[in-house]
Amino acid sequence: MITASLVKELRERTGVAMMECKNALKETEGDIDAAIKILRERSGAKAEKKASREANEGIVAAKIDESGKSGILVEVNCETDFVAKNENFQGFVREIADTLLAGDAADLDSALASTKNDGTLDDFVKGKVLEMGENLKVRRFERLTLEGEGAVASYIHLGGKVGVLIEVGAEKAETASSDAFKDVVKDLTLHIAATSPAGLKREDIPADLVESEKEIFRKQMEGQGKPPEILEKIIEGKLGKFYSERCLLEQGFVKDPDTAIKALLEAKGKELGDTITVNSFRRFGLGE
Repeated sequence: MITASLVKELRERTGVAMMECKNALKETEGDIDAAIKILRERSGAKAEKKASREANEGIVAAKIDESGKSGILVEVNCETDFVAKNENFQGFVREIADTLLAGDAADLDSALASTKNDGTLDDFVKGKVLEMGENLKVRRFERLTLEGEGAVASYIHLGGKVGVLIEVGAEKAETASSDAFKDVVKDLTLHIAATSPAGLKREDIPADLVESEKEIFRKQMEGQGKPPEILEKIIEGKLGKFYSERCLLEQGFVKDPDTAIKALLEAKGKELGDTITVNSFRRFGLGE
């Protein structure tokens, strides 16, 4: 006999709709493990059918552990803004973020293969596809873990349209617990969300992006008859402005554009009697 409690248990373990669970239990004569296997097989097949549909909406979410020294940033996509605003989907994203934070996966493939309930995180996603009827996917995730003193912090902007994860170091334990340190870390996350830097410092800017800028400068100066060596020096000079716009440490602080982020960190360090450094950051813009 297929009881309501058995159907409810299968629903809770798989996240699949009640009727799907009931039918699977009927097929397996109440064998819940066999029913789970059937639902996984079906959800995988149905997820594959939906996978070709565009999933450009969704949420960027972040989660920081209790120590404040490790955190993750994840983007989960769906097809429609209506679903993205649905509490069911938002709870699903929170559960994914919790799972990623609790695990040790370093990349998306290993994250999807990590254990979730009675299967993998990928199985969990496919089960939710079956339940919600939309193509859903974990598009990307990053983890930052701080060695030493300081903090890993996050900021989510526009209800999940933009997310920032940052690792800020200090030399003293008491610095990280001070309000002044917490304030500057928060300001940094807001700044990154607003300005979308391409890298922390010049060496972090992708070489193809730098070359693309150089080519633009060359075309702008075509026909001026300048010797090649002079032209290259002019281009290098123009790159200075490019770096000041794209490198976090060289950018003007959004709350005080005349002060570069590097100078802001130095000033706050002196105020706190410590050295404050941005070790790393990640910024996800939904669908970027």
